[in-house]
Amino acid sequence: MASNGLAHRLYVGDISYDFVGHRKTWYTVSAVALLIAVLALVFRPLNLGIEFRGGASFLAPVTVTSTTVDDAKNAIQALKLPQMDDVVVTTIGSTQVNVQTRTLTVDEVSSVKGAIATLAKTQPDNVAYNLIGASWGEQITSKALLGLAVFVVLVMILMWAYFREFKMGVAGIAALAHDLLITVGFYALVGFSVTPATLIGVLTILGYSLYDTVVVFDKVRENTKDLMRTKFTYSEAANRATNQVLVRSLNTTIIGVLPVAAILFAGAFILGEGPLKDLGLALFVGMIVGAYSSIFIATPLLTQMKELEPANIEHRQRLARRAERQVTAPAATSKVSVAVADGKVVARPASAATTSEAAAPRVQPQRPPRSKRKK
Repeated sequence: MASNGLAHRLYVGDISYDFVGHRKTWYTVSAVALLIAVLALVFRPLNLGIEFRGGASFLAPVTVTSTTVDDAKNAIQALKLPQMDDVVVTTIGSTQVNVQTRTLTVDEVSSVKGAIATLAKTQPDNVAYNLIGASWGEQITSKALLGLAVFVVLVMILMWAYFREFKMGVAGIAALAHDLLITVGFYALVGFSVTPATLIGVLTILGYSLYDTVVVFDKVRENTKDLMRTKFTYSEAANRATNQVLVRSLNTTIIGVLPVAAILFAGAFILGEGPLKDLGLALFVGMIVGAYSSIFIATPLLTQMKELEPANIEHRQRLARRAERQVTAPAATSKVSVAVADGKVVARPASAATTSEAAAPRVQPQRPPRSKRKK
C-alpha cells in the first residue's frame, strides 16, 4: 500500500469524513427508503410464486428457441380461460419448457395440455402435470420465518459473546431489519416473483450484511479500547474506525456485487424467467443495502446509544473542560508585559505597553565612574 494512497490516509486519519456526525442525514435517507418499501408492500403486494400460492405446473419436451417463452404464453392466452394473465413460462435447458398457472379444473387442465402439446409438437400425454397446493407454500413460509427468527437470536448471542457488548447486537439487528425490509419492498416495487430462490437470496444477504457490520464493529472496539485514557470521545473514535475500514468495505462489496450482477443480467435478460433472476435480484439489492447500513446506520446507531452511558458523558465533559483550559491558558499569559525603565524591571498590563516602547532599544543602567562615587 502506498504511503500516500487514499486507503492509507483514511487509516491513519490524515483525511476523514464525519459519518457519525451526519447521522441525521443517513437516518433521513433510510427513513425515506423504508417508507417507500412499506408503501410498495401495501399498495403493490408481493407477487408470490406458484410454490406459495399454489397452482398447476406443466412440463413438456420442446426444442427451445428465442421465441419459445412468448409462443407458450400466446398459446395459453388463446384459450381465453379466466384469470390467466399471470402465467409464468420458463425454459429448462434447451429441451424443456415449464408453464405455471393458477389452480385449474379438470377440463381446463385438458385444454392447457392440448395447447402446450400443439406448441411442442407432441401428444398431450407427454405433457407432465403437477398440482401444487397452497399448503405446501405455507409450510415453506413458516419454515423460512422460523429460520429467520433462529438466525436473529443466534446473531444476538454471538455478537454479545464476541464483542461483550449488548448494544452492538442491537445495532446489528437493526441494520439487518433495515436491509430485509428494503429488499422485500424493492421486490414488491418491481413485481418480480417471490420463489424459494428469493428466500435463499434474502437469507444470504443477511449474512453479507452481518459480515460488513462485524468488520466495522471490530475496528470500533479496537479504537475505543481504554477510551478514558485517550483524547477522543466515543463518537470520534467510532468515526475514525468507520473511515479506516471504508475502503475495505467498498472493495468487498464491489467484488461481491459484480458476479451477482452477471447472474441477475443472465436471469432477467437472457433466460427471461427462472430462479437465477429471483436469486440475483435479492442478492444484488441486499448486498448494496447491507454495505450501506453497516457504515451509515449500524455504527451511528451504536454510537448514539453508547454516548448516553454515564461514563462516556463524563469523559466527553472532561475533554471539553480540558480543551477550554487549553484555549484560555495562552490568553492569560499574554496579559502581562515586561519592560526595563530607569534600571528597574517593571511588569505592566500588555495593553499599557505602547508601540514606541516595544520598538525602543533596551537601555542598560549606567554606573558612575569610581572617581565620582562617594567614599
